Amino acid sequence: MASRLHAFNRYELKYLVPVEQAAGIRDELGERMDRDLHSPVGGYGVWSLYYDTPQLRFYWEKIEGLKFRRKLRIRHYGDLDGVTDDSPVCVEIKQRVNRVTQKRRITLPYATARRLCDEREMIEHSAKENAFVDEVLELVVRLNLQPTAITGYQREALVGRDQDTGLRVTFDRRIRGRDRDFHFGTPNAQNRFTIPPHLSVMEIKVNERTPYWITDLAARRNLSLVRVSKYVQSIEAFGLAPRSVFHVREEDLPPAPALAPLPLVPTPASPTTRRPTEASHS
Repeated sequence: MASRLHAFNRYELKYLVPVEQAAGIRDELGERMDRDLHSPVGGYGVWSLYYDTPQLRFYWEKIEGLKFRRKLRIRHYGDLDGVTDDSPVCVEIKQRVNRVTQKRRITLPYATARRLCDEREMIEHSAKENAFVDEVLELVVRLNLQPTAITGYQREALVGRDQDTGLRVTFDRRIRGRDRDFHFGTPNAQNRFTIPPHLSVMEIKVNERTPYWITDLAARRNLSLVRVSKYVQSIEAFGLAPRSVFHVREEDLPPAPALAPLPLVPTPASPTTRRPTEASHS
């Protein structure tokens, strides 16, 4: 059986960008980058089912900023309409080691992924996939992982060219999700926005060093680095944990006021949270 396993390491920088500004930034980036071949005009859907312990271990590890942390998810690319047991999904372990983000994933039919993660069954796999499949199964059994939240958004992606081939920039908008109905194919599932809909998340992903012209662009556009996690945002938006200092609130980043039309006749001027104890953290 051919291996379906993929792994990569990279550094990630995140920014919150108003949707109306994102198009201009994307156009400027397009002068030195190419549209990802898998990213059509308007972007593509990304849906992730996150697993966590009953005490939300992975959530709290992110809040506390542990130098080594992991999380498990099943990810589907595209619309959820028509998802079947045969639809391809990725079972993915995303981990952070100091400042480096590492991802390892295996592409499986949706039914097989659920057997592994939900039913905790060993699945057929190749020798090269053995270590990863064993790690997933060990995590879900030892930590009693369970479906906790689904996130979804529309993504547009660009990739670097020439000397910037390791560069990737994504824009995620309409970030939403739910804390129930965890089957991707659930009809009429109710999702809610977890990040204010006028904001998008821009991520710069590099293998090594961020190109100078990218940092210049961020400075000219007055972009500020943020520590935002779609999973953490969902947990707090759904009331599963108190809102942390990292929570994105609309009252802190309100939409820009609409410009009023010019009058035809001039008029006078108008005068911190704590983590609950978990029985086993090892």
